[in-house]
Amino acid sequence: MVLFEWTLALLLGAVLVAALARRLEVPYPALLALAGAALAFLPFAPEIEIEPDLALALFVAPVLLDAAFDTSPRDLKRYALSLASLAFVAVVLTTIAVALVGWKLAGLPVAAAIALGAIVAPPDAVAAGAVLRQFQPPRRIMAILQSESLLNDATALLIYRVAVVAASGSLVLSSAAPMLAVSAVGSVAGGYVLARLYLLATMRVRDPASATILQFVAPMLAVSAVGSVAGGYVLARLYLLATMRVRDPASATILQFVSTFGVWIFAERVGLSAIITMVVYAMTLARLAPRRTPARNRISSYSVWETAVFVLNVLAFVLMGLQARPILSRLSEESRLETLTLGMAILVTVIVVRLGWVLGCGAVMRRIGRPRPQDGGHDARGDLLIGWCGMRGLVTLATAFALPADFPGRDPIVLTAFCVVLGTLVLQGMTLKPLLRLLRLEPDRSVEQEVSRARIAVMQAALDSLAGETSSAAAAVREQYAAARAVAENADAPQAATDYDELRLRAIASQRRALHRLRAEGAIGDEAYHRLEEEIDWAELDAAPPGRFQPLMT
Repeated sequence: MVLFEWTLALLLGAVLVAALARRLEVPYPALLALAGAALAFLPFAPEIEIEPDLALALFVAPVLLDAAFDTSPRDLKRYALSLASLAFVAVVLTTIAVALVGWKLAGLPVAAAIALGAIVAPPDAVAAGAVLRQFQPPRRIMAILQSESLLNDATALLIYRVAVVAASGSLVLSSAAPMLAVSAVGSVAGGYVLARLYLLATMRVRDPASATILQFVAPMLAVSAVGSVAGGYVLARLYLLATMRVRDPASATILQFVSTFGVWIFAERVGLSAIITMVVYAMTLARLAPRRTPARNRISSYSVWETAVFVLNVLAFVLMGLQARPILSRLSEESRLETLTLGMAILVTVIVVRLGWVLGCGAVMRRIGRPRPQDGGHDARGDLLIGWCGMRGLVTLATAFALPADFPGRDPIVLTAFCVVLGTLVLQGMTLKPLLRLLRLEPDRSVEQEVSRARIAVMQAALDSLAGETSSAAAAVREQYAAARAVAENADAPQAATDYDELRLRAIASQRRALHRLRAEGAIGDEAYHRLEEEIDWAELDAAPPGRFQPLMT
């Protein structure tokens, strides 16, 4: 009961922290980090430990799938060189630099020092994106940060896995390279195959709940029954036959979560890289699933996933704070001072290495190459902004949690990771907005221009489909699409409300008042009320311009 009460209190506190972050216009992970640090000094806070084997699957799998689903293959191809320098070279350089500091300053074993480097190497774009979206920086900067945040996790976790195995003394160096190669190639292939199998298994499922459950069941049945992808495909098809008539949205959302953890577990059980498998799986689904997913399932899924990612961030920072307190109590006064010194040194190292690499690499690339005119932000100001957006977050916390209990130097490593997360979120996250104002980057309207062009084509397709229709209903619908097409021609606000939308929204507000009055008077019961309420909700979603219902948390 005590744990349940604490969970409720912490979630309520997180909502208040998010509201304060919106008011102060700072990234909410920065305030969560401060709140987590404060928990470490509360004498009455409960001691909650999380199993190391659970940490990565619980925290990384859903967040990674959510990020991969939004990653653009076009941007990956367009900015491949910049992404390679950040997601691979910068991560390796940061890992080496941090490992040297940990080895020299704290006397950590080499493998443990490398693990520490891999833990703090990958930046998280969540905090940066929360601030950057307000200023509409050049599209190139946003695309690089979002894509880098996905790819650098894969690089860091591969290094992390090898370091953890090496620390246990069971790694043979001569087999490390082949192991990494097989893991990387097999994970890419496995992620793609699993995504394709999922689409085959769910192409006839129309409700959100069933879709979510099937994403998990296919790989999990493969592991438990025959331990192969072929077995997962066959069993998923059999499961589809049993669930193809399920129509409720809740089932699809559950299926999405279960499948996410199932793919992660499946990859780990067969010796693949879970993170690469998840990335490929999610990106494959992102490209192939939209045509087969009912709109209602998609709307329900988006809201649930956004809430889940927020809750996972809250839990990660809270657990870090709660784990920091017993660690501090186990350390002597001298060890605490040494760990704090190590944390500050590592914090400076990760900031300096990233800034130095981004600025230096950017200068070289501008000298030897010719930036395309459409790529804004390809100058020293853009490089400085990308270099400063190096806040660490959920992946760093999760990998620190995942260290085995008997890992050499675990306590100082966990505290150091927390210091780096807290330091980068507070120092860089809190100063990002003033830096953006100082740099005076031109707002980027390229996305709005693309939306304008695409929306004109979409509305024209709708008008073409009505050609030859002469009924009064067709005329009314034609007028609405024509009005939407006219609005789309404004590249600054291509999705603004039309006159029809404004009238519909006003009418919908009157409908709501009438519906509330009917229930208050007892003219209708709750079941009738909720059915009509849902109908009005969908009508309002259809009439309201995009962004009206978008949360402001991030």
